[in-house]
Amino acid sequence: MLEILYQDEYLVAVNKPAGMLVHRSWLDRYETQFVMQTLRDQIGQHVFPIHRLDRPTSGVLLFALNSDIANLMCQQFENKTVQKSYLAVVRGYLTGEERIDYPLKIQLDKIADKFAQENKEPQSAITDYQGLKTVEMPYAVGKYQTARYSLVRLTPQTGRKHQLRRHMKHVFHPILGDTQYGDLHQNRALAEKTGVSRLMLHAEKLEFSHSVTNELVQVKAGLDEQWKTLFEIFKW
Repeated sequence: MLEILYQDEYLVAVNKPAGMLVHRSWLDRYETQFVMQTLRDQIGQHVFPIHRLDRPTSGVLLFALNSDIANLMCQQFENKTVQKSYLAVVRGYLTGEERIDYPLKIQLDKIADKFAQENKEPQSAITDYQGLKTVEMPYAVGKYQTARYSLVRLTPQTGRKHQLRRHMKHVFHPILGDTQYGDLHQNRALAEKTGVSRLMLHAEKLEFSHSVTNELVQVKAGLDEQWKTLFEIFKW
């Protein structure tokens, strides 16, 4: 059962679990659980995806209940009028507020994008971050005698593939549990010392103008058990 965060006759939002694919894909043909199918069965009607979250990311995921509403909401995402914010745990101390303005090259899938043009110019990519908390843990990781972590809020102003994960790597504060862009030694140490092994990236809030009623809708998603475990260990 998925946790439903918001539902009316036009839209439904769920708290996507980490590790669950949004929809069926031939690239992951051995998977059997998907958010779309699970939600469809749960509420007894078809749902239409409006945006997506990476498989290892948890948090607010919005669907429309008919194709016309889906098109209207997709336009809001394309026009960048939807406000999104994420929580992340990153390596090192990251404090204050800053903007990362660093263009990202288009990432192509070897199979799905094999006919796509590879030499396109990097696309504009902007992420605002706000440091929330820091902690130093008394265990060695690599060449460091202690481990330092930060809790940050990330607000993407653009929507490039893996933008938040790539931007945090760019500023040398990779997200913990990121097996693609992260620090392998840090990931392994965190898992061994805390039991937490997921990607520490969570879509905490989505804010948009309802495409039918025009009212401002704000949807928030709570944290899962691994996040709560880490907060308890770090005394956050």
